Amino acid sequence: MIHDYEQKLLQLIDDNIDSATDDELFAGGYLRGHISLAAADCEQQEIDDIIVMQKKIKQSLQDAKSELSPNDWQLVQQYSDKLMM
Repeated sequence: MIHDYEQKLLQLIDDNIDSATDDELFAGGYLRGHISLAAADCEQQEIDDIIVMQKKIKQSLQDAKSELSPNDWQLVQQYSDKLMM
């Protein structure tokens, strides 16, 4: 289930490439790594709950907040929220 959800999120990012703004392309590219890391962590811990995976993605983004400018971090957060609705 986690693997399927990971693939769904990554596919949503890929499906938007042709119509995405530069900001969305940046946010999608940045999010891909966080999504895959969260999925791998869930699988390693034998977690099969999508809500837990979403929390792991959000926590990973929060932990990496200092890597981005405030504007970029906000773009990533907004895109993440849009994807995980």
